[in-house]
Amino acid sequence: MTQAYSIGTPGQSWGDKEKALWRQNQQIKRSYHDEVVTKINALSSDFEVVQYGKLDYFEGQYPLFAFKSQPWCDAKPTVLVTGGVHGYETSGVQGALRFAATQAKQYAKHFNLLIAPCVSPWGYETINRWNPLALDPNRSFYPNSPAGESAALMSLVANSTGTLTAHIDLHETTETDNSEFRPALAARDGTEHSNWDIPDGFYLVGDSENPCDAMQQAIIEAVAKVTHIAPADEQGRLIGAPTSQFGVINYPTKSLGLCTGFSDARFNTTTEVYPDSPQVDAENCILAQVEAVTSALDFILNQLKAGDE
Repeated sequence: MTQAYSIGTPGQSWGDKEKALWRQNQQIKRSYHDEVVTKINALSSDFEVVQYGKLDYFEGQYPLFAFKSQPWCDAKPTVLVTGGVHGYETSGVQGALRFAATQAKQYAKHFNLLIAPCVSPWGYETINRWNPLALDPNRSFYPNSPAGESAALMSLVANSTGTLTAHIDLHETTETDNSEFRPALAARDGTEHSNWDIPDGFYLVGDSENPCDAMQQAIIEAVAKVTHIAPADEQGRLIGAPTSQFGVINYPTKSLGLCTGFSDARFNTTTEVYPDSPQVDAENCILAQVEAVTSALDFILNQLKAGDE
């Protein structure tokens, strides 16, 4: 069923007036500084903390931070972990921070780790998918991006490393996708979208041009020990996309401007946690994100070792 939206005229894309009205309706609901920046600062003795940009919005200034593991060594493979590309997806942010706090040190022996835990801090504070300009950062990873969040992350990666071995992007799929964000998208673009069934459980989104099937399977098997994996619907789909294997769908990440598409990493995946499930709580969602990162790194490390033998 399609849900109408309170802003705009059906069938007509938004202009500046509608975007301004949408922005006025957004409210700060939590603190990026208290919930994210303080945790980053607490880990400054274990990592090099890099401020890789600053978003200057009417609502305030948002410094952008990333961790770099130490010592950084050009001979090591480099892995990018990103969270909060969609700021409202809480366990992506907190999962990246928890990985940094509890697991990253052991993996830094084998990898250069670049961790950007909250790519969209305004979205985190307002619990939003878009930035204040009504742009989706996770559809904006391409040259000359109009989204400052996306442009800053791409610049960070370009200035930090040559080639990424892996990119793990932490996300959620929530009930608000149907109640707020998809209706808003349809209104903004002057189109009509039907709601999709929200998968109850964890799943992965791979790149259709580089699906990394074996790695995705390894992650699903590991995460299944922490939380439940989303079953496909009656058509064998998750959020409208056909499954490539249990718990996995593939998207053309580069053409869609998705975060994992810009990095050209050999191994890449996007996690999707369902925080609204009655079977989970916030802590379980964070643990699922951490398990996804560590199981991916374990798989990649084994693949790299096998290649050296």
